[in-house]
Amino acid sequence: MATVNPFQAYRFSPAAGDPSQLLTQPYDKISPEMQARYLAADPHNIVRIILGERRASDTDSDNVYTRGAKYFQDWIREGILAQDHQPGFYAYTQDFPVPGSNQHLTRHSFIGLGKVEDYAMGVVFRHEHTMPAPKKDRLQVLRHCRAHFGQIFMLYADPENEVDRELTAAAQGAPIVDVTDEYGARHRLWAIADLARVERIQELMAPRKLLIADGHHRYETALNYQREHPDDPAARHVMMTFVNLHSPGLKILATHRVLRHLPSFRVEDMLAKATGAWSARRFDSLRELKHELSQPTPQSVRIGVVTAAENWLLARPRAGGELDVPILHGEIMREWLGIGEQAVREEQHIQYVRGMEAAAAEVREKGAQLALLLEPTPMDDMARIAFSGGVMPPKSTDFYPKLLTGIAIYRL
Repeated sequence: MATVNPFQAYRFSPAAGDPSQLLTQPYDKISPEMQARYLAADPHNIVRIILGERRASDTDSDNVYTRGAKYFQDWIREGILAQDHQPGFYAYTQDFPVPGSNQHLTRHSFIGLGKVEDYAMGVVFRHEHTMPAPKKDRLQVLRHCRAHFGQIFMLYADPENEVDRELTAAAQGAPIVDVTDEYGARHRLWAIADLARVERIQELMAPRKLLIADGHHRYETALNYQREHPDDPAARHVMMTFVNLHSPGLKILATHRVLRHLPSFRVEDMLAKATGAWSARRFDSLRELKHELSQPTPQSVRIGVVTAAENWLLARPRAGGELDVPILHGEIMREWLGIGEQAVREEQHIQYVRGMEAAAAEVREKGAQLALLLEPTPMDDMARIAFSGGVMPPKSTDFYPKLLTGIAIYRL
């Protein structure tokens, strides 16, 4: 089912300096404050290529995309980026503390090239809808640079851990990259160039189906680029990081919704619609609301509501295989608040935030109208929906930690 190939990655050379000053979070997780920090960190930080600085003087021939392409070409010419001598896979291990808990987990994976397949082929599955603006932006980066700087986060089912055993055997000795990111996650990389092991991993991966955990916009961008260049063999593949769906280090966090500029919004009107099966319970503090949401109640759908002055919990019984995010988008956002699918696709009114305190701060410190707090989507439910052909609303999951951008680069 899955076509997985080794490749000769471009990576930052020792001449580039400290990798912690060069690598970044994925483009869609970089806030303006983070972008400014990355730009100040090092003149060769990868953010200059994947996001760059927009200027009032930008033209068709001098803009964020053309400058990014020039940086990429210059860094290769100057030896800042160098291509590995042998093709192979890359064992990628992440050791990380789980936000908001005392857990510390390890996630094993490997980086390789995956064939770009239309969803209709039944090899690659998605679990979230995408939005047009990010795909348009990423396509411009790909057209100008002809390279993938971040990896698609792909899941595959291997309950026997056969691939993981190969990766553990390969990840011996000193890694070629060892860096800790701003969230305390340690990222290590080992090259897998041994032909027998490469072929064994390909053999083990061949019967697997693939599920996009993170990177839906970049995957569909690669698909669009391949359609633009049907005669370019290099465009038929995209860089992916493959993670076992059964890995104990696989972690999903919740992505909360912060809403702004809703016309005639009053929280009293919203709460008044919590009738029938719905109930609304008020809490004296955000801490108490967080504690309540931390107690698992799988038989109930629960949505936290934070306004400038109050904390509420909306709840109703869960029917069948219902998931919280589709209910939030359908019943509460669309029916109660009038935020339709078009507005969601265009990200009107909506900001996606990780962390309950951060979401509440957008309301209480930065003028948003309300925050809608979610529990994480269960892994098994997400996979069940995706492999059956179902698609969830955007930002239904937040796989943590993210894969570092620039740790390996696939140049077409």
